[in-house]
Amino acid sequence: MSLKLTEHRLREDLVNELRARPYRPLEVPARISHLSMLGSEDSYSEDHEHICKLCRKYNVPPPALGTNHLIADFGAFSLRWERHTEFSSYTFYGKDNSKLDEDDPFRETILDYVPRPWLEATPGRLLSAVHMVFENREKGCATHDRIERLFKGNPYVGSKVQDGAAKAWSDLRLHDDGFTRMLVQDIDLEPKQAGRLCQRLLDIETYRMMALLALPVARATSPRIRAIGSGVAEIATGMAEHSGSSDAALLNHLSQLAAEIEEISASTSYRYGATQAYYNIFKNRLDELREIRLGGLQTFSEFMLRRMEPAMKTCTYTASRQTALSKRVSRVASLLRARVEVGLEEQNRDLLASMNKRVQLQLRMQETVEGLSVVAISYYLVGLFGYALKGLKAEGLLPISYETGVALSVPLVAGIVWYSIRKIKKHVLGKPEE
Repeated sequence: MSLKLTEHRLREDLVNELRARPYRPLEVPARISHLSMLGSEDSYSEDHEHICKLCRKYNVPPPALGTNHLIADFGAFSLRWERHTEFSSYTFYGKDNSKLDEDDPFRETILDYVPRPWLEATPGRLLSAVHMVFENREKGCATHDRIERLFKGNPYVGSKVQDGAAKAWSDLRLHDDGFTRMLVQDIDLEPKQAGRLCQRLLDIETYRMMALLALPVARATSPRIRAIGSGVAEIATGMAEHSGSSDAALLNHLSQLAAEIEEISASTSYRYGATQAYYNIFKNRLDELREIRLGGLQTFSEFMLRRMEPAMKTCTYTASRQTALSKRVSRVASLLRARVEVGLEEQNRDLLASMNKRVQLQLRMQETVEGLSVVAISYYLVGLFGYALKGLKAEGLLPISYETGVALSVPLVAGIVWYSIRKIKKHVLGKPEE
């Protein structure tokens, strides 16, 4: 009985994710050619259309839009296509492998049966290219001289893999055709085991290259980080040795350095994060090989990790330097801004003190002017009052002498003028009445 429960809208997709990229069973002997094309997160539509063109050419049902995986039979070859976050992989499998050239099984590759115009129009930039040959234990003659001849005399690595169920060799070099070569000899592999081994070996090469993409970035940015660090150290020394008069110039210089380190971080943080993820997958695939040392050869893990570990540590160290330098710039900037703010506060304090002195001086001058204004106004008012007394005297209405009247009016007029000016001043300044 099925339960009527409300399912999460992504439940089916999450369940199917475990089987989204199944291993392809591999019948030995086999020829495989693998390409990894670096693109971008926005290049899916271009990759999908490219696959659809091949499907239409061979009347094969194309993958639905949004599909990230395809396994299809195209007659003379079959193709496994996988779309990843920033790259697409194309693995071509041969159909009739019973007549492999024992003298040189790499002489003819399965790509000879793939339409060259379509192949050369593959979107993206080629990052990894591998030719792999699986041989039967009975047919393959895995002697040192033969393996050395197949790898053109290059030093090679090899080991027993899958707990001894197969042997694998590679020189991990680019040959004249631009491909790396891998030779695998079947000892006791089932088709599904052979398919898993094939995919693991191809993943090791692909994810090794993807992880190493950050190494040139780390090498290119390291001198810039070192220069920025020296600049920050000079600013910190300048803060300790110089007065606050140069703080504004130091802050401007520090702002430029902060902008530069943020630009570096913005352009590299994604690559460093992706590199760590790719490196973890690379190491997992190496562990899944379950290698056993073969004679005096270096194993794949021993050879690859000898160079990969320092490269990854360089990337990790460079990323940590960026983070530490960004934090250091922030601390120095905070200290420098505090010094600039203290300096500005001191300047504002001095400016306010100077303004206060000027206001007090203006107030004294104003009070002096007010005194002179009382005298001047009183003088004119007494003169007007004197004209009035003259008129009264002429009419015989002045009981006292003219001079006495003028003299008595002086303090009265001065007092009225002073009181009136004081009232007007309080009204203008908004002072309360006493």
